[in-house]
Amino acid sequence: MKTRFLFISSLLLIAFAIYAFNVPQDQKKPAPWKIDAKFKAMKNPAPGDAESIKLGKALYAKHCKSCHGNLGLGDGPKAANLETFPGDFSDAKWQATYNDGEVYYMIFAGRDDMPKFDGKIDEEGTWAVVNYVRSLKK
Repeated sequence: MKTRFLFISSLLLIAFAIYAFNVPQDQKKPAPWKIDAKFKAMKNPAPGDAESIKLGKALYAKHCKSCHGNLGLGDGPKAANLETFPGDFSDAKWQATYNDGEVYYMIFAGRDDMPKFDGKIDEEGTWAVVNYVRSLKK
C-alpha cells in the first residue's frame, strides 16, 4: 500500500512539474498600433547600409533583445513575462504591415509592455534600429 501511494504521488509530482514548466504563458495578441499620420508619412532618412545596420544591431542588443530576442522572433528572456507577444520581426506579414515611419513611432513612443525610447535613443539611432529590424526578415 505504501509503495503504491509513493508511486502514484511520484507520478502526480512529475506530471505537475512537466505541466508547470512547459505550458506557455497566455499572452494576448497585441492590438493594432494607433499611429499618427505624421509618422505614417515619414521616410527613413538613414541609408540601410552596413554602417547603419551595425549601429542598429548594437542599439537593438542593448535595448530590445531582452524582449524581442536575438533574431527578432519575440523570444527574448523577458518575453514570457510580458502581457502581450512582442512580435516576430522576421515574419513577412509583420514586415509588410508597417512602413519605416511606423516602426520608428513604435520605438519612439512605445505602449503597454513596449517602453518608449524617446530620450534614450537619438533620432539617428532610432532609424538605425529600424534598418536593423528590416534586416531580420526571413
